Amino acid sequence: MPVLKVEDLHLHYRTRRGSVRAVDGLNFEIERGQTLAVVGESGCGKTSMANAILRILPRNVARFDGKVFLDGNNVMEYDGEKFRTEVRWTGISMVFQGAMNALNPVLRVGYQVAEPLIHHMDVEKEEGIEESEQALRKVGLPPGTASRYPHELSGGMKQRVVICMALILRPKLVILDEPTSALDVMTQANIINLLKELQKEHGLSYMFITHDLGLASELADRVAIMYAGRIAEIGSAESVYPKPLHPYTRRLIESVPRLKSNIVPESIPGTPPDLVKPPAGCRFRPRCSFAFEKCTQEPPYFGTTQLAACWLNEVPEAA
Repeated sequence: MPVLKVEDLHLHYRTRRGSVRAVDGLNFEIERGQTLAVVGESGCGKTSMANAILRILPRNVARFDGKVFLDGNNVMEYDGEKFRTEVRWTGISMVFQGAMNALNPVLRVGYQVAEPLIHHMDVEKEEGIEESEQALRKVGLPPGTASRYPHELSGGMKQRVVICMALILRPKLVILDEPTSALDVMTQANIINLLKELQKEHGLSYMFITHDLGLASELADRVAIMYAGRIAEIGSAESVYPKPLHPYTRRLIESVPRLKSNIVPESIPGTPPDLVKPPAGCRFRPRCSFAFEKCTQEPPYFGTTQLAACWLNEVPEAA
């Protein structure tokens, strides 16, 4: 049984221009102890998907429905209080993009790490801070970090604190939203190695949200390529990277510089579609050099064997 299973998940936002279809019918699974990397351009709906799973919703929601199964239980049926106590942070936690924005500048780090214990597990403040000190050492931070304020820490240290906050209640699944985007290359590598060690030690399952295909390859067992609120392709990292089936995936891979190749990276022509009025048929069609008539008429779907939602998989000679 997968630790997380998502079926037909939708999250639309109400605006003056109309409804923005940020998440528009997602279906995927995450196996226990594995990592699913969700990759795509900015604005494709990656963070909105994570917020939908955790029910971190703004006031202008126009549509929010679908099924989210955690260990086989449809948590979308839970009321707000049950979801807060049994799912959010205890079952699924999240490392938010931008560590400094996720930390309160006027509270000491130890208390912020201990807050989930205090409010979810009814642990006394002193006991929670003591446990947070032990947890901070486990993510490689020096003694005394718990008594410091966020502005006293480096970017890498703050990121480790946020990871510690996400793990303090030992959730089944951790959503990592661009956890290394503001860090230098060496610090990125250290954080990725830390995530690997924690996953191996605690049997964690990850959803790793990123726009960096190279970084995703370091951590991912499976890769989901997201475009315009939908998943364009999904499969094992071993199959998606060397043999992408969707034109968008191919374009993404071709845009990444290679160290041991003379191939010049190529940008993807055009821009992502307006999700208030997305194009009919395939949403990547306006930017796709392989598009043909059927692409304008019907949205492609995932078959029983194919990994990519693209009509080209039914027309081998067109590929």
